[in-house]
Amino acid sequence: MLKVNEYFDGKAKSIAFQTSTLPATVGVISPGEYEFGTSKKETMTVISGALTVLLPGVDEWMTYGAGESFDVAGQASFKAKADIDTAYLCTYE
Repeated sequence: MLKVNEYFDGKAKSIAFQTSTLPATVGVISPGEYEFGTSKKETMTVISGALTVLLPGVDEWMTYGAGESFDVAGQASFKAKADIDTAYLCTYE
């Protein structure tokens, strides 16, 4: 069954589902700056647009475009900025 998640007053929305191997979400982040927390290890892949992130333990913001991925450890938080609507796929381990 699909589960819809909404964050930051509707500026980030995702739909949770089960892939053949891992739980996942697919969603869209509207323009703005956000801080996300993780409970499990996440691999986030940008599908469309671009996401600029500040990952735990890293001093510089990095921008990821369509087709690029980054990992975030479980029980961590990271900051993200989007200048345009940005779609993503996130898998959880």
